[in-house]
Amino acid sequence: MSEPKGTVVLAYSGGLDTSCILVWLKEQGYAVVAFLANIGQKEDFAEARKKALALGAEKVYVEDVRREFVEEFVWAAVQAGALYEERYPLGTALARPCIARRLVGIARRERAAYVAHGATGKGNDQVRFELSCYALCPGIQVIAPWRLPEFYRRFPGRRELMDYAEKHGIPVPVTPQTPWSMDENLMHISYEAGILENPKVIHHLPPRRRGRPGRPLPNWKFHGGPCVAGRPAGPGSAGVPVKVTNAGDGAARQEALELFVYLNEIAGKHGVGRIDIVENRFVGMKSRGIYETPAGTILYHAHLDIEAFTMDREVRKIKQGLALKFSELVYNGFWHSPECEFVRHCIGRSQEAVQGTVRLAVLKGHVYVLGRASPRSLYNEELVSMNVQGDYEPADATGFININSLR
Repeated sequence: MSEPKGTVVLAYSGGLDTSCILVWLKEQGYAVVAFLANIGQKEDFAEARKKALALGAEKVYVEDVRREFVEEFVWAAVQAGALYEERYPLGTALARPCIARRLVGIARRERAAYVAHGATGKGNDQVRFELSCYALCPGIQVIAPWRLPEFYRRFPGRRELMDYAEKHGIPVPVTPQTPWSMDENLMHISYEAGILENPKVIHHLPPRRRGRPGRPLPNWKFHGGPCVAGRPAGPGSAGVPVKVTNAGDGAARQEALELFVYLNEIAGKHGVGRIDIVENRFVGMKSRGIYETPAGTILYHAHLDIEAFTMDREVRKIKQGLALKFSELVYNGFWHSPECEFVRHCIGRSQEAVQGTVRLAVLKGHVYVLGRASPRSLYNEELVSMNVQGDYEPADATGFININSLR
């Protein structure tokens, strides 16, 4: 055992990496405080607490951040219509700054000079955790074992970690027969590493939220508007869901967390939001990821539809550019940066008219928009009608076409 080095707050998941890292940090002389965020993963939190204490943690914090995750992070992504590289709905990228904010808060509470995480030295999460920590607490020191030569030379792969776990009596859910990494939160589940690193391999992963896409779901209504859970709106709070009603059985959900959980349940049964992609990591390499984002996928389509219905064309072009920038900033770990705060504010301002109701159905993994209505609609039925001339002079189009043909 090394000389005492002070207290470190570890972002702890209870999985292979952070369980081994907890024991390793103690070997290095740190007093370890474990922090486990309840961000919507299916986890026995009482058992995880017991396990961390058994491994030698001085204290264990288990804190529920689900509501703030949905209302402050997921809703911002819904407003933006955020997709990284046109496909990835940013489930993990949105969760990291939320977790890091609470991690830093606990470090302050414990007067700890250090925080630690189990993110790999090749991935995005190391950047997301650390940029968030430094933005929120510039004086904090981050311990990233997977970037320390004394750690990664000792543990060059997951096989060595599993051997270490066995030697130290650390129970872990990963076995050599199922060597992939899984990360779950309220918005999504991601799978990567192990057999999935070969992009040609057809995966046979456990159907976590994914059901058997087959039977049609009775269509339901999404209500978006300038209030959240019945409260008056604050700045930038329009353009988010305020109510979901199942048109089949009349069941309705309004509170943000309850609404999101309900959509996950419904969409997951029908295989909505399952993708298998190769993406560009911020550190420069391509990686393969498999994601399930049920509720997020439904809300993306619902929001996109009502936004197109209510937002001015030229404003929306600018907003689409901001959404691309937002997605890139969030993916790369800059949630707590001045530029991301500015972009979020601008996107929130663009959402003031984005309210109304969208009717949708899901079937065999797809989301279908069936109709929409809004008190802020810019759709003029008479103007667009093929049967009524309305306030439009067809002859004006001749000059419009001639001017556009000059070049």
